[in-house]
Amino acid sequence: MKLIIQIPCYNEEKTLPCTVADIPRSFSGVDEVELLVIDDGSTDRTVQVARELGVDHIVQLTNNKGLAEAFMAGLNASLNLGADLIVNTDGDNQYRGKDIGKLIRPIINGGADFVVGNRQVQNIGHFSFSKKILQEIGSWVVRQVSNTNVPDTTSGFRAMNREAALRINVISRFTYTLETIIQAGKKNLAITHVPVETNEKLRDSRLFTNIYTYVKRSISTIFRIYTMYEPLKTFLWIGGVIFSVGMIISIRFLFFYLMGNGAGHVQSLIFAAVLFIIGFQTMVMGLMADLIGSNRRLIENMLYRLRKQEVDNNGTANERHDVVSS
Repeated sequence: MKLIIQIPCYNEEKTLPCTVADIPRSFSGVDEVELLVIDDGSTDRTVQVARELGVDHIVQLTNNKGLAEAFMAGLNASLNLGADLIVNTDGDNQYRGKDIGKLIRPIINGGADFVVGNRQVQNIGHFSFSKKILQEIGSWVVRQVSNTNVPDTTSGFRAMNREAALRINVISRFTYTLETIIQAGKKNLAITHVPVETNEKLRDSRLFTNIYTYVKRSISTIFRIYTMYEPLKTFLWIGGVIFSVGMIISIRFLFFYLMGNGAGHVQSLIFAAVLFIIGFQTMVMGLMADLIGSNRRLIENMLYRLRKQEVDNNGTANERHDVVSS
């Protein structure tokens, strides 16, 4: 069994040595362990440092494309390199390498396809109170929309088997953490979590400039992905709310009409009629979106088969080499 540990990096020349040094090179139940660094258009010496550290593979993106695209580039490279197991960790040494064994154990034992490291956010000292609360709320929301029980959905410390990696397709350009969990839940992958520890913070997050930006983009990502996989339910709820408001207004008009004062409230009846039309059209849009969703599932299945065939044809790559991606 071959394990590839991928490390997305953007200007991590100072922290990458700590990250690589902290990763064990052997695990029980694993025959081969290789390191893959994904350089997301770094402007410092990240690539040179990675080579000096003796990492097995390097994927170089021509410019800074963002964490989500770097993650997917690493996932595709790992599959093409013959990985049976893939672990994703961060280049800032946030996660402890010794916990990789805990991450991959449920997969090796055949009990999971996808494992997320639970950082136990409430115990992280350098997280502010507001960040801890937002993390808890955000994780709760993702659990509801994905039908999973992952307590720390924003953790980037995660492991997956080949089957899960072949089925994951990140479309967000913001982050992969939320989207991959929602996809795993909607695609009925066996997903679980294990408690992990974190190291002391070496640098501030580059994913967002402030909490407001993070919350706004996270909500947008969650809503977009959930709508993609549950369009009928989403539009029926929206249309139903609009239709219900129209119903309340029309009942109000009926009350005044029966009291002999309907002439002064005709505008309410017109407004209610408009809401009825909008609500009905929204629900019809849900039906159309659900039909489109059926086509998307067929396309995803075809993509899965093509990726699987490509990976099977490539076989296992044992020679050290660098991969350049545009």
